[in-house]
Amino acid sequence: MNIEIWGKPQCPYCDMAKQLVEHKELRYTYKQLGIDFDRDQMLGTFPQARTFPQIIVNEEKIGGYDNLKQLLG
Repeated sequence: MNIEIWGKPQCPYCDMAKQLVEHKELRYTYKQLGIDFDRDQMLGTFPQARTFPQIIVNEEKIGGYDNLKQLLG
């Protein structure tokens, strides 16, 4: 499973998403706003997104933390 978490500093849901994936012992890539991407790249990749984190699983944009939690059960 290929998981990308696009987050930002001081984001509790970003931290919860990382912890969930780590708890499930899955590998993931974390991308941080201001280091790995900027606002324009975020809007280009996730044009409808208004919250953090935004998550991609197996190249499918699934949404945020709640969607990840539901997917991983």
